[in-house]
Amino acid sequence: MQPSRLLATCLIVAAATAAPQAWSQKAAPAAPAGVVSPALASEVDASTPQKLIETSARAMMRDIEANRAIYRKEPMQLYALVDRILLPHFDVDYAARLVLGKHWRAATPEQRKRFVEAFYRSLLTNYSDALVEFTSDRLKILPAALEPAGQAASVRSDVKRKNGQKVPVSYSLRLTSQGWKAWDVVIEGISYVKSFREDFGAEIDQKGLDAVLVRLEHQAGAPARKS
Repeated sequence: MQPSRLLATCLIVAAATAAPQAWSQKAAPAAPAGVVSPALASEVDASTPQKLIETSARAMMRDIEANRAIYRKEPMQLYALVDRILLPHFDVDYAARLVLGKHWRAATPEQRKRFVEAFYRSLLTNYSDALVEFTSDRLKILPAALEPAGQAASVRSDVKRKNGQKVPVSYSLRLTSQGWKAWDVVIEGISYVKSFREDFGAEIDQKGLDAVLVRLEHQAGAPARKS
């Protein structure tokens, strides 16, 4: 997997990592095709960074491993799973605001909304094939580190590439009124927020925000909007 694909895959599965012992439990019966069980979402505990990572991992990866063949054929079913399990616990608005950086302040409310939606959807459509092949044995969670103020934390993990090489991946989380939420992924010291901010910033400076929005919406499969 190329670094950029690993980055985006880890972003999408920002909470879908857990210690090996989390997988010793007997998997629950898979939901029927086309149905994402509400019980999966109810299993996620966002009260602490460690619990968020472990419980969302248990729900997310159990379902992927049980329904991998379905998701390979019907990626929209995988999108529904991610929306149900991970999206409520990933601070998409906050991350998108940081990614846009200075351009966020100049953007209209409609442009901001379009960017948040298109950015998230483009990641899903571009990297769902990598996500559906993700397996729990390639991930190992390490102890979480809570900042002194108690409002931010990082959860470290090791991701094993196909060649056996271990890559350090850490997830940045912050405490919100809805509990802990992930907002950044750092791979081998490289922050996805900083990386995307540099890429989008250069493109926006050159082409303008509306042109970038149209490109993202096209990648995400959404109909392009006229400016």
